[in-house]
Amino acid sequence: MSEVENCLVVGPSWVGDMVMAQSLFTSLQLQKPQSLIDVIAPAWSVDLIGRMPEVRKAYTLDVAHGELGLAKRWRTAQTLRQNRYQRAIVLPRSFKSALVPFWARIPVRTGFKTEMRYGLLNDLRELDPRLNQTVKRFVALGMEREHDPATLVCPQPRLQTSDDNAQKLLVELNLSSDKPVVGLMPGAEYGPAKQWPTEYFRKLAGQLVQHGYAIWIFGSQKEAELGRLIASVSPQSINNLCGRTSLVDAVDLIAQLNVAVSNDSGLMHIAAAVDVPLIAIYGSSSPTYTPPLSKKAVIEYLGLECSPCYKRQCPFGHYACLKDLSVDRIAGDIEKLKDFSVDV
Repeated sequence: MSEVENCLVVGPSWVGDMVMAQSLFTSLQLQKPQSLIDVIAPAWSVDLIGRMPEVRKAYTLDVAHGELGLAKRWRTAQTLRQNRYQRAIVLPRSFKSALVPFWARIPVRTGFKTEMRYGLLNDLRELDPRLNQTVKRFVALGMEREHDPATLVCPQPRLQTSDDNAQKLLVELNLSSDKPVVGLMPGAEYGPAKQWPTEYFRKLAGQLVQHGYAIWIFGSQKEAELGRLIASVSPQSINNLCGRTSLVDAVDLIAQLNVAVSNDSGLMHIAAAVDVPLIAIYGSSSPTYTPPLSKKAVIEYLGLECSPCYKRQCPFGHYACLKDLSVDRIAGDIEKLKDFSVDV
């Protein structure tokens, strides 16, 4: 391949995966600094990708999650043909995700073997068992096929942040910055088997308020009720931001935190990518497969006999992998992580 490469990446559909995809973008630029990288991405992720300086442009594909949308994919492919990409990298492993690069006539189309994509992709890769993390799988697709997975280097995602936007949001949302701030991320889009109990978050928030911390709760509108329940323990010191910020606004505010406490979720990966000290709580998923890509993260994972099950709900109904992680244990992690002192 040439030293300059015009590359199209078909991006993933989850927030956390899109954050981890930045490791691929960085790796591609390290290999060929003059290359141009464009991404096909869900509409919600365009502003997030705008915080990744490695990407020139994000193109949206106007199809709903799970929709085949052949006509829409065909039209997108015809639009992208004029960019004359030399290469496409398809991160999702579905059949439909490979259609646009094929119809856009991109000469080299790389992805893993799955869902009968022979022909659609002409650089098919076997999924080496040593690629035991999502981020490794992403980065590996950007390497030559002969590259040894054992020597793979995955750059840490590093989202750009705007301090000016953060300061504006502090005023607009009436957020206090005169105390150390702990951010809580109580949701998980995947399901309750990835969510530390709401009552535990509520109890933790109450303890932290008593010790002089301010609490900001992050999440989408879907988590607004969770946030309300947690904030009810001390409405004067806890700000429920669920549903009140855009995704990139959340990026800028999370970057202001002293410590974040999160389930295995997209916001957890954002906290890691803005280099905030982080406590990452795992239930049905595994920190081996999707760890927070940060040296400042403490991982809480019990590794029970039934873990990881990767289920949306606990198959046994006990949720022990989450309920057996005590509030005091997480509070102790915060004390170990904080790089500030509080005069109480």
